[in-house]
Amino acid sequence: MIYVVGTGPGRRDLMTVAGENLIAKADILVGWPRLLSAFGDFKGQRIELSGSIENTLATLEEFKSQLVVVLASGDPMLFGIGKRISEHFAPDQRRCLPGISSIQMLFSEVGIDMNDLYITSSHGKQPDFDFLFLHKKIALVTDKILGPYEIAQEAIKRNLKCSVIVGENLGYENQKISVLKPEQVQREYDMNVVVVMNERQ
Repeated sequence: MIYVVGTGPGRRDLMTVAGENLIAKADILVGWPRLLSAFGDFKGQRIELSGSIENTLATLEEFKSQLVVVLASGDPMLFGIGKRISEHFAPDQRRCLPGISSIQMLFSEVGIDMNDLYITSSHGKQPDFDFLFLHKKIALVTDKILGPYEIAQEAIKRNLKCSVIVGENLGYENQKISVLKPEQVQREYDMNVVVVMNERQ
């Protein structure tokens, strides 16, 4: 059986107890090096992920008869590996255990509710900003190509009256949260999530 376990936004103590228990029982632990490093006490076999998702799925096929835990940052079903594994394996071959997402973490830290929130990602795609900016609250999981600065520039182009919240390294010791106007957003940020609060709504 393949379990996809959300590790939360960074700190191990933000994982669920159910996730910790599954990892303790696993035969094989699979994940990117950064995630595996948090489980130095794991005694079973470790497999570091590298390369394409197709290679990852092929590796998991080899071991699906054992108890395999695939580590996923944040919540596996929120722009994570959980979707691809769920599509590839039959329901009786896999389970997904949710974790706290970086978006949940950011909203909790700043004390803003997630009601009426539109969630999307800029990973490897160009969002439809005309559509996005129709919403009162937008949260974007970003990447190196389309991050806070590029999102802020799109808001400036449209004369959008809004606040931009940038949450960097959420859940880690060097976490930083900035609440800015679009013109204040800098070009470079660490690993982050962006929230746009539309003040015209």
